[in-house]
Amino acid sequence: MKLNWVTIYVSNLEKSLYFYTKILGLNVSVKFGDENHQIVMLGEADETKIELIFESNTKIENPGKGVSIGLETDNLENLIEELNNIGYKVTGPISPNPHIRFFFVQDPDGYTIQLIGKS
Repeated sequence: MKLNWVTIYVSNLEKSLYFYTKILGLNVSVKFGDENHQIVMLGEADETKIELIFESNTKIENPGKGVSIGLETDNLENLIEELNNIGYKVTGPISPNPHIRFFFVQDPDGYTIQLIGKS
């Protein structure tokens, strides 16, 4: 069995796309829909993706409570600095052992994203 994607519903697609593509550096692999219902798949063709769904009449309540999406990055320190500079609250970095460092940040809808540094 292989995990293909994680779906999250977003209240503002443009804000979410900015966060995931411009700040975190994910690529848009597929985008389709109309002004009331849009789906965007983020990530490389052969990797697990994040699926953003925007529905104009849907209110996001309690996004991902107790769940975080973990992404690996090769520029942990730069990402912490950039997120802090543009007003995101960063929790960490945390290093539970010498081989891993990570921090948490919430996306524009409040989903918890864990950014893990490559060791």
